[in-house]
Amino acid sequence: MSEFRFDDVIVAAIADDLQTYLAGAHSEKVRPLCMCTPVGVPMYVARVGEHYVIKRMPNTGGAHAPDCVSYEPPAELSGLGEVKGEAIRENIEDGFTTLRLDFSLSKSGGNGAPASSGVAADTVRTDGAKLTLRGTLHYLWEEAGLNRWYPAMEGKRRWYVVRKFLLQAAAGKVSRGEPLGRSLYVPESFSLEHAAGITQRRIAHMAELAINRKGRKLMIAIGEVKEIAESRYGFKIVAKHLPDFPFMLSEDLHRRLQKRFANELALWDSIEDAHLVFIATFGLSPTGIATIETLALMVVSSNWIPFEHAYDKLMLDALTAHKRRFVKGLRYNLAENKPLACAVLADVLPKPVALYVQPPGVEQEDEDALSSLIDDSDMPSWIWRAGEEMPELPPPSLARATKPWIRTADALNEVYASAAASSPKQATAR
Repeated sequence: MSEFRFDDVIVAAIADDLQTYLAGAHSEKVRPLCMCTPVGVPMYVARVGEHYVIKRMPNTGGAHAPDCVSYEPPAELSGLGEVKGEAIRENIEDGFTTLRLDFSLSKSGGNGAPASSGVAADTVRTDGAKLTLRGTLHYLWEEAGLNRWYPAMEGKRRWYVVRKFLLQAAAGKVSRGEPLGRSLYVPESFSLEHAAGITQRRIAHMAELAINRKGRKLMIAIGEVKEIAESRYGFKIVAKHLPDFPFMLSEDLHRRLQKRFANELALWDSIEDAHLVFIATFGLSPTGIATIETLALMVVSSNWIPFEHAYDKLMLDALTAHKRRFVKGLRYNLAENKPLACAVLADVLPKPVALYVQPPGVEQEDEDALSSLIDDSDMPSWIWRAGEEMPELPPPSLARATKPWIRTADALNEVYASAAASSPKQATAR
């Protein structure tokens, strides 16, 4: 259980009077200490509505104990390192995180070329890192703690849980000055008994899309694919838990989808217990039909942990079978040919271990890139070259193996359990 130090007082994350201590720390701009280590790690307090949330200070994830809810593997081991600080900017003063997105949440009526500025193009400049659609999905997945695993979660992740923590992860995030949660739609778990209420809530949430204006507003949808099927005039994605509201695809977008995400579609087709998650920007026609503008796919295991190829999946299966605690590395915007850690074992002391999976048939330049990543990291490494037998996994540190390792989103519920039910826009504690 998480504990925090306020001056000379140590308060448990589930203490009834935690909000009082958080309010005082926020008012006096005091940095509480997370007591996952003997000396403690500074945190900060943000106000979310009428409640207070204790959050991890930026760039301090590695200072926390590996089994702490605020622990974060080094960003450079995953795609997070490429976008953190640029596309993802956390403000510890107000507790909000600003996201720079490389896709639009509006669509103008025309597709004309931008007007000339009249200035000669004698300068080239970077626009800085921005989150792609897939990068945004990976970021929300990680913020929700869905890339983390510990044995006690076995059999407990359902769509209800996934949706709950995705929405909590979106709270406190803004893009172009607008709350991300306002533009995010994640389908509710379907219930025939409550179908009418679910439909009414969906319509209300999407009401702004139906407003007739010069620039058409778009939203982001995240859901599980039930099927990608042919429709009368094109194609459609039918999401699980959303049987009566398909997302329409043009033939051109469907063709590009089949080409760009051929690997994801093949994995989903061949692995029986895999889920296929989609993220899309979409708008509503005057008749209330949802049409997708941009789209990305992600394959996840039965435990909703993302994986990229069959060897990645075998690694996840081995870790879960051995009841290990780990953090799955996510690619974000990182190019497919760039190496990243498959996972980081969080039950090994004194330092967690980065696990790498090298598929068979890679080129020498891929081996060199992996060696460079490992050499530049301070974290111990373990490599499985998938053309060979999998080496024995580093053993867990038994002294800490029995200590519960609570997911990030569960920590939020500890911090303000009573507030979680009353405020739909609470930020995920980090």
